[in-house]
Amino acid sequence: MLKLIEEAELLAQDKSLQDSCNANHFQEPLPQFPGYPVCIQRRDVATTSGGWSLSMERRCFDFVVSLLVLIAAFLPGLLVYLLIRTTSKGPGFFRQKRVGYGGSLFTLYKFRTMEVAEPGSGPGLTQDGDPRITGIGKVLRKLKLDELPQFYNVMRGDMSLVGPRPKLPQYAATADTLCRPGITGFATLVFRAEEELLQHLPATDLDGFYEARIKPLKARLDVRYMKKASLFTDVQILFLTAFPGSVPSIVRKAHPKRSLAERRETPRPAALEIEFE
Repeated sequence: MLKLIEEAELLAQDKSLQDSCNANHFQEPLPQFPGYPVCIQRRDVATTSGGWSLSMERRCFDFVVSLLVLIAAFLPGLLVYLLIRTTSKGPGFFRQKRVGYGGSLFTLYKFRTMEVAEPGSGPGLTQDGDPRITGIGKVLRKLKLDELPQFYNVMRGDMSLVGPRPKLPQYAATADTLCRPGITGFATLVFRAEEELLQHLPATDLDGFYEARIKPLKARLDVRYMKKASLFTDVQILFLTAFPGSVPSIVRKAHPKRSLAERRETPRPAALEIEFE
């Protein structure tokens, strides 16, 4: 798995996204985003991912799991909704248009964790310690409970349980349109501390840094996973999302410097040993 990340980093430096995928699938821009063209034809999407990623079996799996989660989380979700409404001004749910399968737009649902502001009044990306985050929002984001309403998106068919995170049009890469976006995913696990990674950047540099350094790597990690995905790897990703302690993060805690030989001799974590080749 770490080898896969290293390969993706090299690809991010040396190749465009079109070179890393089958160039025959990148033919013309979709009309939905004149400012942010997604260069892939809708009819060609199904041939770019693995059989499981777009299969009816996976759709049934997503539907059943999301329905069970929504039933089990109804009362806790109601409590969270009431806490949000009573502790800050604004609606309990956050709604936003995101890019889905084939480049289509859908409405994403989350519990609101930030103060209500005018559209475009702040950066589209969120940093660790962002002052716009509410008190209850900090807890929800830390426990990932703000994502619970997205199971409704999964049940509707807008999303899948596992896949690339749904992006805003201006941040969407071509790879994000090859399959349904997910609540969690391979790149999501690796970049689970993304807000911590971005916290030291000025707000004016967030978009540029994300576009140049993070977006290409996340796109390659996700597209390679989805091409080889299976029921077993999806369950593994879901398990590691719930218990992420053994997953290597892109943001590492400070540790004493070691020589290159010592780093090479360090055994790699087995948590993400998913075969892709």
